[in-house]
Amino acid sequence: MKRLLAFLFLPALASGDVTFEKEIKPILEDYCFDCHGDGSSKGDFLMDQYDDLSGHLDDIDHWLAVWRNVRSQIMPPPKKDQPDLAEKRQLMGWIEKRVFKLDPENPDPGRVTIRRLNRVEYYYAIKDLLGVEYETWENFPADDTGYGFDTIGDVLSISPLHMEKYLEAASSIVEKALPKGAAMQTPVRLFEGSRFRKDGDEKQQANWLEFKDERKVYLKGDAPANGVYQVTLDYAVRGSAAATDQSAGLELWVNGQKIAERIIGWDQRDKISMGGQADLVKGRNTVEVRLSPKNPPGEGQGEQSAILKQVTIKGPLDGSFKEYPKGYSMIMVDGPAPEEMRERELYARKIMRSFVSRAFRRPLDRGTVARLVKMAMQVDQTPGRSFEDGIKHAMTAVLASPRFLFRAEIQPEPNNRGKIVMLDEYALAARLSFFLWSSVPDDELLSLAFKKELRKNLNAQIDRMIASPKSRRFVDNFVGQWLQARDVENVAIDAGRVIGTTDQREADRIFNERLRSDMKEESELFFEFILKNNRPAAELISARYSFLNERLAKFYDIPGVRGAEHRLVDLHEHPQRGGVLGQGTFLLVTSNPTRTSPVKRGLFVLDNILGTPAPPAPPDVPELEEVSEHQGKPLTMRQMMEVHREKPMCASCHKRMDPIGLGLENFNAIGQFRDKEAGQPIDSAGVLITGEEFSDIAGLKNVLADKRRDDFYRCLSEKILTYAIGRGPEYFDAVTIDALIKELSEGEGTLKDLVVAIIRSSPFQKRRGG
Repeated sequence: MKRLLAFLFLPALASGDVTFEKEIKPILEDYCFDCHGDGSSKGDFLMDQYDDLSGHLDDIDHWLAVWRNVRSQIMPPPKKDQPDLAEKRQLMGWIEKRVFKLDPENPDPGRVTIRRLNRVEYYYAIKDLLGVEYETWENFPADDTGYGFDTIGDVLSISPLHMEKYLEAASSIVEKALPKGAAMQTPVRLFEGSRFRKDGDEKQQANWLEFKDERKVYLKGDAPANGVYQVTLDYAVRGSAAATDQSAGLELWVNGQKIAERIIGWDQRDKISMGGQADLVKGRNTVEVRLSPKNPPGEGQGEQSAILKQVTIKGPLDGSFKEYPKGYSMIMVDGPAPEEMRERELYARKIMRSFVSRAFRRPLDRGTVARLVKMAMQVDQTPGRSFEDGIKHAMTAVLASPRFLFRAEIQPEPNNRGKIVMLDEYALAARLSFFLWSSVPDDELLSLAFKKELRKNLNAQIDRMIASPKSRRFVDNFVGQWLQARDVENVAIDAGRVIGTTDQREADRIFNERLRSDMKEESELFFEFILKNNRPAAELISARYSFLNERLAKFYDIPGVRGAEHRLVDLHEHPQRGGVLGQGTFLLVTSNPTRTSPVKRGLFVLDNILGTPAPPAPPDVPELEEVSEHQGKPLTMRQMMEVHREKPMCASCHKRMDPIGLGLENFNAIGQFRDKEAGQPIDSAGVLITGEEFSDIAGLKNVLADKRRDDFYRCLSEKILTYAIGRGPEYFDAVTIDALIKELSEGEGTLKDLVVAIIRSSPFQKRRGG
């Protein structure tokens, strides 16, 4: 009767408002008003108090909250009456059409702010353009992040300090690419420390030498000619920060002759060098490193190790053999400049057109080319200067130009803000290359863009780019931020307190920097395998395999793995370890320094797996340790959380986080699996706020990968899309995200399919006209 009377006395309403009163409001009254209407306002959220109905229906923030909670099945709570599928679809469809005004046939691609290259993109752009490895992380300020990523346009602004650093970098880079003096120079060969091996074992990497053991390792390196060379070893010392007494002797040998030695000890520098001169022969030579123990560590100090990073050989030093450096060959494509002035000018034009079109990611107008050539030739004609000096002068201007530093896209209709337009093919090539390679497009992409054939060959190009070793950049950068793998090597952990020992040496033996690196490598190789081998995206959670080496497998208590190299390992007998939630990377970055954190772990899953983040914690929330102290006895984590949830201001959010976090409680703060805590069995069973039950970590992963699969698909789609296009998700992206989920659900659901679908989506392919 109440609904009938309300309808009979309705004022004149628009058709959409009538639909709300007749069809939508009854659904809300049945399932929502008990908590959010009729005088009740749980969570300070009211659904029936408004002065103006049309204004209420245009309140996007209000209806976005309703839409997200209903979509994720968080609301209504599982113990309340639930709308059936038809009612849910009716409510969601009405919000999307009436409030969001979404058009599935013409999705809004959104607005992407012009943005500078971040440090990773700048580094790889310079490497791919000029063959120079410029250490941006040492020379540039740290990048800000937004929505969890450092590719977001709105936070990648430029400061006076940035501009100063870019000008310095441009000069330094071109000097490295085209060194002063003769074009040909003494050859330099670099050999990574990972190539070191020990006698009798060609397969096992041997670049980590513990101070306590006598060790002898070697690598084979090729020299281009007979002669005397400078041989340099770069290394670092790592281990316990307290091991200031321990030392070792380090010797560098080449072809059986000792060329350098020193005593090494506690040292926090990132790179230390030692070396000398040696006779090398053309072809294969042996570089050997020997380490012998000296002073032992003091009591309880822990152990130190030497990490062999790189060997550099430079020579022959007498100048009998020289070659063009890599950067020179990439710039001076036809070798040294001709003598005749007109020919030099034409050569400068050729160099500028080739280099600048790649640096600016599109063809140049004649005026820009002419100005750069004029700059180069003016320097070339100056007494005491060379053609190469002129090219460097022009290239410095290019590398300091906004057209290189900023990722900008030409707007075909800048005065028609409402019109949605396709990106031109050069902009598409740039988006594609920065997404998958973190760098500028290569010649093949630019050539297809020039011929307007990139879209016609898009699938083939995506396959080529994912198969390329450069795609590891996407893996490292995306996984490094989505799973926070960038932080695993530095996150603060007191391993001694976690495992219950005061012996720092024992703590370092169990958990050390090598293990942290192994964990990071596991997560990156795991994601890369799923991407490149067309595996289902859900295996990121549910996989019964991972990539382990002997050290990490021993830490995980998984037998049968030998050697320092990571390899694919079957985990069907260890179901707790499969997927990202069983990896040390996730478990470390979601722990506190001395204990686990169900809150951090639960929040991480809500944010990065389910895409249903909890609101920020209220101020002045007491620490869990205070709970334990007030009880006067040691409590398990579950018991402490139960006491903590008794506080009304904490209960609602912890109902969402705690079941997930406590379901992972079998893993301690450094990622070891355990059955007991404080002498009591660990209970990892739980019920998600959406009603799904599980009995252990394997069950939790099954729930997330199966019953909550659409939520995971939605979250992963939003994360990769955000990383790819440089802006956060908006309500109007629902059309795109729903299409991605549908494609995953109806197809094989592979991670590669998702990447391809994102590249083909409206936000990636199009832009607003304004």
